[in-house]
Amino acid sequence: MLPVLMGMVGLAVDLGMVYVSHTRLQNAVDAGAMAASAELPYDPNMSTDRVPQAAQAMVARNYPEARVTGLSEGSEIRSVCVNGEAEVPLLLLDVLGMADPTVKAAACAGFNNLEIALVIDNSGSMSGTPIQKVREASEELADLIMPDGSRAATRMGLVPFRGKVHVGSSVDGLADGCRNADGSLNTGIHEDFMDEYYALPYYLRSRITLDTCSGIPRIQPLTESKSEILAAIATQTATGSASGTVISEGVRWGANVLTPEAPYTEGGDPDDWRKVLILLTDGDTEDGECGGTYGVSYRPNNYWTNAYFGMGDDSSHCEDGGALNQAMLEAARTAKDQDIEIFTIRFGTSDTVDVALMKQMASSNEGTDDHYFDAPTSDDIPDVFRRIGKQLGWRLLN
Repeated sequence: MLPVLMGMVGLAVDLGMVYVSHTRLQNAVDAGAMAASAELPYDPNMSTDRVPQAAQAMVARNYPEARVTGLSEGSEIRSVCVNGEAEVPLLLLDVLGMADPTVKAAACAGFNNLEIALVIDNSGSMSGTPIQKVREASEELADLIMPDGSRAATRMGLVPFRGKVHVGSSVDGLADGCRNADGSLNTGIHEDFMDEYYALPYYLRSRITLDTCSGIPRIQPLTESKSEILAAIATQTATGSASGTVISEGVRWGANVLTPEAPYTEGGDPDDWRKVLILLTDGDTEDGECGGTYGVSYRPNNYWTNAYFGMGDDSSHCEDGGALNQAMLEAARTAKDQDIEIFTIRFGTSDTVDVALMKQMASSNEGTDDHYFDAPTSDDIPDVFRRIGKQLGWRLLN
């Protein structure tokens, strides 16, 4: 019986080695595919060695004895497939010809089942080169996930914001125009404040623009059409009458765009789609009550047409820890509770309080700031978008 027992033990050991080796190889190839796809923002057509080198390096890191036997574009848009194999040291099965000592595995990863809402500060301080760089970076991201001549499983939307957002007609039952924080139609300075408006000296009243909405680009709902999203991106100029910067409104409406519930219903089931909100702003939440460069001493003023003043609220301001900053954090928490992943980009310079707020809003992994980015100059914006794109590609497809 001893030879029989030893044979059974040998077979069991061999089968266990095959199973362990295949599992280890599959994990290594999975990681290799994701690492390769993460390089697509820098090499979308796989015309350099950047993508295969990333795959080979990751497979070698996870399973040094394995080798990459093939790398190709996946059947899914903007994806990479990696094949690998490794030799298994067998005791009996190889001698008996009962098993192949080589295990094989394959995996694909890439930019699919993605819904992205770009939430972009369009206030006046973004005009000129900054907003131009944002447009270029946004177009590059659209090119990555929506390549010409193909229909990808990706959707992109755009939420330009200042002190409020501009919503098209037939979206929430209200007319085309801007919205207050309570969802009502913004009509400029609230009727309760008009007596104060008319009480101002004429030279101050002439500085106030009651229509600060028409210059804000409209929200673009999620779309699979590359031409639609590119046309929406092109509308951003950061010009027109100012109404301040209310970041919470951008985040809240960005979440509205991504979720499948009204007012926008283009979003897919969060179990099937990765939902991403990319927020870029160059300023603090600003309503003129904080002093500084953009402070205004007379009341009312252009800021009184924003989403809070516009609904009759003259007590929610922007000082550190104030109601508008709390609204911003609450909007981010609500979005995360709806399975929305938030990337935040801080353009320009800022104090530590505002950097901390942006980091708190981001969906960074514990102990990291991997979803928060600084863009000190306008030239840094495109690279930040590519770095975010790199994280978006880190998605195993099969």
